[in-house]
Amino acid sequence: MLRAVRLSFLLVPFFVLLQSCGVYKLNGASIPEGMKTFNVQFFENSAPIVVPYLSQQFTEALKERIRNQSRLSQVTSEGDAIFEGRITGYAITSAAVGGQDRAQANRLSITVSVKYVDNIKPDNSFEQSFTRYQDFTGTVQAQEQTLIEAINRQLTEDIFNRAFANW
Repeated sequence: MLRAVRLSFLLVPFFVLLQSCGVYKLNGASIPEGMKTFNVQFFENSAPIVVPYLSQQFTEALKERIRNQSRLSQVTSEGDAIFEGRITGYAITSAAVGGQDRAQANRLSITVSVKYVDNIKPDNSFEQSFTRYQDFTGTVQAQEQTLIEAINRQLTEDIFNRAFANW
């Protein structure tokens, strides 16, 4: 009996605290009260180098990030939160030069231009470009898929945090 009383003294404050923070999640997201839906429009690839599957993969990665890290429901049109934009940069450059002026490491960079519309709190809306990169050695063809997935994870985290964590 005494053990149950002690346990309840520990759990009651925890549940009160949890209940009082209704719009916050453990990942730091602060979804405005009343926001229930989101829409991610297709991000076209207008970069000088076009990778055929990049647009689809990035768009799906952003949808998945929001679904997995928020309580928002995805809709096909006019959500409370709307993400749109395009992929504006895809570049492979030298990251480190080795002997005989040859690249010792290369860098794949992807830039995405994002317009976020918050229909609940319009002051939270923004337009911003996000760039992330991954360094690699060897040929890009052998690693491109893995590099793109890693960069997409970073980009979608940046976009999610900018929209919902005010970072």
